[in-house]
Amino acid sequence: MDRSDLPRARGTGSNPKPRFDAQETVPFDDGWPDPDADLAPDPRTTVTVEPAKSIIAHNDSPDIGFNQSINPYRGCEHGCIYCYARPTHAYLGFSPGLDFETRIIARPNAAALLDAELRKPSYRCELLAVGTNTDPYQPAENKLGIMRECLGVMEAFHQPVGITTKGHLVTRDIDILAPMAERRLAAVGVSVTTLERDLCRTMEPRAATPAKRLEAIRLLSQAGIPVTVMVAPIIPFLNDHEMERIMAAAREAGATHAAYTFLRLPLEVKALFSDWLETHHPNKARHVLSLIRQSRDGKLSDSQFGRRMGGQGEFAALVRKRFDLLYKKLGFESHWSLDTSQFRPPPRPGDQLSLL
Repeated sequence: MDRSDLPRARGTGSNPKPRFDAQETVPFDDGWPDPDADLAPDPRTTVTVEPAKSIIAHNDSPDIGFNQSINPYRGCEHGCIYCYARPTHAYLGFSPGLDFETRIIARPNAAALLDAELRKPSYRCELLAVGTNTDPYQPAENKLGIMRECLGVMEAFHQPVGITTKGHLVTRDIDILAPMAERRLAAVGVSVTTLERDLCRTMEPRAATPAKRLEAIRLLSQAGIPVTVMVAPIIPFLNDHEMERIMAAAREAGATHAAYTFLRLPLEVKALFSDWLETHHPNKARHVLSLIRQSRDGKLSDSQFGRRMGGQGEFAALVRKRFDLLYKKLGFESHWSLDTSQFRPPPRPGDQLSLL
């Protein structure tokens, strides 16, 4: 796709059919002129309010640090072209392409469901992760406030939470997060993929700018909230050279921990990312994809546990070595641990008071 054909401030202009869709349409020339041929694709975002049936998702993946998570939104307007969550939109009958960043599903009853699920006698408190699939602080949150309502529930229950975001909007909730952090109940990971505005503008078109993300780290840290800088994803020959600068800038801003992941390109993301490379970085595309294959056993994606996050091979090993050396040099601390022992369901009106 030519860059002039791309919709404004979107990660992709293509909309491949969902992989579960049995029907596929193809262009057909019937000899009549197409009245819409010169119109650019409509990039407007629509937010559909759809009550959820449940809110806590569980996983048993051995290579991630949490077993349960919540997602107040499905789809993400940030439009990060590499986002591994894009294929999940196919389960809704939407495309992982432009649909993922323009057709957002909001779950207005998320806080109420969370309250109900945390009160179940069978619930056992452990870290609750937010932002592991789509960003809870994407633009729709500024108006709807669903994430803030969920935080209010977690604060009331003394439920420990770990948040991952690219949104500066997380600083809005410092008034909730700071008291929770003081009780070792909250921590935030801020993803900083690049410090170059031009790269960020095309790769993560509606996420906060690099400067605003560093500012978020600073404000959160000043409020006593432990912050991890997520150098993620590392993309060979595109942003890997920035690792040292990103980690140093985040450490100066107050981040106490750092982590990284290697680029993952599951399912439809392979083609979307490859097309984006050819559009925005045609001179680098072949080399970038070659280095990814060298780090993914000859493929563009490897879903095997233990290898999917960090890659393998010489290039991936060099990235790991650079990260480890810089982690020690900059004085990052051990990963934060949150306290699950304080969990207590708050009483509701009409509940019998406990004698204990």
